[in-house]
Amino acid sequence: MTAGLGEAATEPRGQLAGVEEKGESGMRGTQSGFTVKLSVNTEFPVRAGDFRTEVDEGTKDVILGSLIALLVAEGEDWKQVEIPPQTVPAPKEPAAAQAPVSSTVQHSAGKGEVRLSPAARQILGRHGLDPSGIAPTGPRGIFTKEDALNLLKQKGTMTAPRITVTGPVQPPLPTTQAASSGPAYPRPSTPAISIPKQPLAPGTFTEIPASNIRQVIARRLTESKTTIPHSYASIDCNMEQVLKTRKQLAKDDIKVSVNDFIIKAAAVTLKQMPDVNSTWSDEGPRPLSSIDIAVAVATERGLVTPIVRDAATKGIEEISTTVKALAEKARTGKLLPEEYQGGSFSISNLGMFGISGFSAVINPPQACILAIGQSRHDLTVSEDDKGNPSLCQKDMMMVTLSSDGRVVDDELASQFLENFRLNLENPKRLVLF
Repeated sequence: MTAGLGEAATEPRGQLAGVEEKGESGMRGTQSGFTVKLSVNTEFPVRAGDFRTEVDEGTKDVILGSLIALLVAEGEDWKQVEIPPQTVPAPKEPAAAQAPVSSTVQHSAGKGEVRLSPAARQILGRHGLDPSGIAPTGPRGIFTKEDALNLLKQKGTMTAPRITVTGPVQPPLPTTQAASSGPAYPRPSTPAISIPKQPLAPGTFTEIPASNIRQVIARRLTESKTTIPHSYASIDCNMEQVLKTRKQLAKDDIKVSVNDFIIKAAAVTLKQMPDVNSTWSDEGPRPLSSIDIAVAVATERGLVTPIVRDAATKGIEEISTTVKALAEKARTGKLLPEEYQGGSFSISNLGMFGISGFSAVINPPQACILAIGQSRHDLTVSEDDKGNPSLCQKDMMMVTLSSDGRVVDDELASQFLENFRLNLENPKRLVLF
C-alpha cells in the first residue's frame, strides 16, 4: 500500500514568499506571493515493520508522482509487498497547435518559469504565441500585457487571431525589422525647440513675448468671463431711415457714419433708462451720473476702447468728429489715460468686416456692451396705405446686448433693446435729446 504524500509535499503551486523590505519611513513590511501553503504534521502509531521511507527528510527536487513512503497493514511485512515500478513522465514534444497558455510557462530547459499576467495569458492563448521569444519586463519577472503585445507585433499577427495553425510558429523577427515596424510618428523624447534664423522643424513653435497692452487685455478678458455672469439678447433694426438721413447729410457736406448714429441712439436710450447705465460693486448696483460711451477700436497692438464723454449731450456730427480723433490717437498710441479709462457702456462694431452678428465680452467694471453686426438686405411682405400686400426689400441689422445679470436682468435688457431699436429706426427722435 503506497501513500501519495509526494503530491502535497512537492507540487509547485507557489508558496508564501516572505521578503522583507525597508520603506522610506523606516518600517519593515512583507510582500506576499500568490498562494499560502500550510504543512500540518499528524502523528499516528506504527510499528517499525509497518512503515518504510523511500526519500530522506529534507530532500529537495522530488519528482512529482514518485514513491516517498511505504505503509503496510498490520501483520504484513513491507519486504513482501510488491512495489509498483516508478514511471517518470517524459517531456512532451511540441505540437503544431499550441495548447492554451497557463499562468506559468517554461522558457526553455534551464531558464526557469515565466509568470504571466491575466491579460498577457489571454493574448498569448488567443494568438498561440510562445512567451519565450521575448524577455519579460514586468516586476519580479512577470510577463505583462505590453510584452505580449510586443511579441504579437513581432509575429505579425495583429490583423486577426489565429484559430488553427497549419504550419510551425514563425521565429521572432530580427531586431532591425521589429524596430522598423514601430509607429510612423514616434513621440519625441525631448520637447521641440525652434532655433533662431533656422527653418522650423515639424512640431516646433516660436514663443513671442506678449506686449503690455496684450497682457492687460488678457487679464481683463479673463476677469470678465470668470467674475461677470453674462446674459445675451439680440434684436433686428431697420436701417432704412438711418441710411436716408446719412445720404441727406452727405449732400450738405456733413459726413457721418452709421456707427455715429448707433452711438447716439445708445446714449439716448441710456438717458431714458438710467438703471442700465450702472455698474456692480460689493454693495450692489451703482448708478452712474454721466453717460460715457466706450467705442472699440482695433489697432496693431490690440483692441482699445476710447471713450466719448457725455455722449447723450453731443450731436451726431460732434460725436463723429470725436470718434475720428480718438481712433486716430488710438492707432498711433497717443491716447491719454483719461481718454480710455472708465466709461459706462461699450459698443463694438464688426459690421465692416462682414460679421452678421456676434456676442461681445463685457468690459469691467461696466455692465453692458452692444455688439453690432453687418447690415443685410431682407425681403419682407409689407402693406401699403390701402392694405395691399407687396414684397419689398429692407436693410436690417442685428445687434446683441451682453449684460451683467447682476445689474441688468433679462426683462430690463429686452426693454433696452426695444427702446434702442425705436430710437435708431427714427433718427428724428435723436434730435430731441
